[in-house]
Order: sequence, then C-alpha cells, then structure tokens
Amino acid sequence: MRAITFIEVLVVMIILSLIAGIIGTQLLSVPAKAKVDVTKIQISSIEGALDRYFLENSTFPTSEQGLEALIRLPEVGVIPKNWQGPYLKANSAPTDGWKNPFIYRSDGRDYTIISLGADGVEGGTELDADISSKNL
Repeated sequence: MRAITFIEVLVVMIILSLIAGIIGTQLLSVPAKAKVDVTKIQISSIEGALDRYFLENSTFPTSEQGLEALIRLPEVGVIPKNWQGPYLKANSAPTDGWKNPFIYRSDGRDYTIISLGADGVEGGTELDADISSKNL
C-alpha cells in the first residue's frame, strides 16, 4: 500500500477550498439578488394600488400626500372625494427589500417610485443601483 503524501493532501485541501469558495459566494449572492426581486415586486404592487386610486379619484396622490394616501385618506393637498381605500394592505407606507422607504414623486398626473438599492444612496451599480418604476 502506498501512503498519501503531504503534497497530495495539500492539493486536495486547496481544491476543496476553491469549491467551497465558489459555492459560498454563489449562496451569499442569492439573498442579495432576492432583495432586488422583492423590491421590484413591491414596486409593481404599489403601481397596481396607484392605478386603482387613479381610477376612483382621477388623479394620483401627490408627492406631498405620499404613498400613505394608499393606506389612509390624505389630510394634505387636494383631498380626494371618491377615496375608497385602503388600496394597500398595510399599516404604514411600504418599504423596499432593504427595509428603506420608497421615494415617491408625483404631480398628480404621473408618478415615479424609487428604491435607492442596497446602499440606500442615490446612484450606484449592481446591488447598489437605484430601482425605479420607470425602468423595471
């Protein structure tokens, strides 16, 4: 019987370390990507609620009224006469996959919903990139 040399053991350990490193980085990127997907789904859900709001009120909530107008009758700006909400099932304005509030901009005729991504700062690339309702 031939004994296993130190070099052979070392080579096997290096190969196993490389495999573990590749698998580990893949597994770690899955939750991060899932947060991007959750954020996109959340934006789509908010868009559906905004469409229902618009159908009943002939306007979108303004920036001042915010996404809270989908949960409670707005108390600022022009108060909608046909509000029949809540349009979202929530107690407070929805958050993105990183639990940060969405940025909502609207003049009442059009809107943009923005998540600032993983870093919570405007701009960025990859997971830190902003996610907007205008580029889903």
